[in-house]
Amino acid sequence: MPQIQLPVFPASCTTITNELAFEQRDGIVYYFNGHLPVFSHRADDLASFRFFSSQLISNGSVSQSQIAAAFGVPLITVKRFCKKLREEGAAGFFRPAPPRQGHRLTDERIARAQALLEEGWTVPAIGAEPGVLPNTLHKAISFGRLKKKTPLLS
Repeated sequence: MPQIQLPVFPASCTTITNELAFEQRDGIVYYFNGHLPVFSHRADDLASFRFFSSQLISNGSVSQSQIAAAFGVPLITVKRFCKKLREEGAAGFFRPAPPRQGHRLTDERIARAQALLEEGWTVPAIGAEPGVLPNTLHKAISFGRLKKKTPLLS
């Protein structure tokens, strides 16, 4: 005959629902179903936290608002990661973010800026061109997208 398990948690746990709780000990977050540990991850491992909490919601074990309240996370953030789980699966939480592409420094503007650099213009003078900040040009130089003219040594 099945027996109902009482929600008995260690004293230092924070409850999520009547059946689920979590506790942080020594930099590790442990999740409990009753008195049984079901999952753990490092406290600084956001990808695992986002994945596991989204999985709990997806399985119907907790609601989005319960996760938001228990962990102090904005509800919109919880919804965003539930959507990530639905659309990309578990791998979506653990793959690196794609590199961002700038929209200010187009190929045409890079060619113009490179031509001006080769003529000996300064970065602030080139930055006076519409739509390109000197800071953007300095970043392009440091990442190798633009080559600064080196002075000749005598």
